[in-house]
Amino acid sequence: MASTTIFQKIINGEIPCEKLYEDDLCLAFNDISAQAPIHYLVIPKTPIPSLRECKNLDKNLLGHLILVGQKIAKEKKLSNWRTVINTGAESGQTVFHLHIHFLSGRAMLWPPG
Repeated sequence: MASTTIFQKIINGEIPCEKLYEDDLCLAFNDISAQAPIHYLVIPKTPIPSLRECKNLDKNLLGHLILVGQKIAKEKKLSNWRTVINTGAESGQTVFHLHIHFLSGRAMLWPPG
């Protein structure tokens, strides 16, 4: 059996977070290791390890996650932000529960990393 990720513990209420949004499908909260002045995560409540494991039946969920992130950005009156999904350890994924980073509040350089 796979170990419980920190994100699943947050979803379960075992670890507190600065919650920005929650519904039946997802949870959004501020990243505790922020890489920009504004850095929040949107995660599905379904424990999908990464984008690599998504199936066709997840397409509505994936769209929902992006639109929730956009809703939060609009609430924060952001006009620019970067959206990142790391897939696999070499890309920088450290928690193997799908999550989308939304970063803003400073200029984002290219290429990243």
